[in-house]
Amino acid sequence: MKQPAIYIMTSQRNGTLYVGVTSNLEQRVYQHKNESMKGFSSKHNCKILAYYEIYENMESAILREKQIKGGSRLKKLRLIEDMNPQWKDLSLTWIASSQAPRNDGVTL
Repeated sequence: MKQPAIYIMTSQRNGTLYVGVTSNLEQRVYQHKNESMKGFSSKHNCKILAYYEIYENMESAILREKQIKGGSRLKKLRLIEDMNPQWKDLSLTWIASSQAPRNDGVTL
């Protein structure tokens, strides 16, 4: 299912952060975890989905990605801490339930 989203992958709590945008979050996280595409996130072992936001359209998601990337590391850490204070891998719930996140109109 295509659903625009921004996300933050990390190597560990307070580790290296990777901010991205995608039209299919579940598929993109799978690619990060399996190092399907070589680049920054595979080089720095960013395999934990620490944060994400779902959007109605790709334009809004891209604007938000740019805003987050342009912000300080501290702001990125605060986003994660507010949504996911335990720094759990948020994708593990999808794997357990075999479902991708649903858009219920709420930005996470």
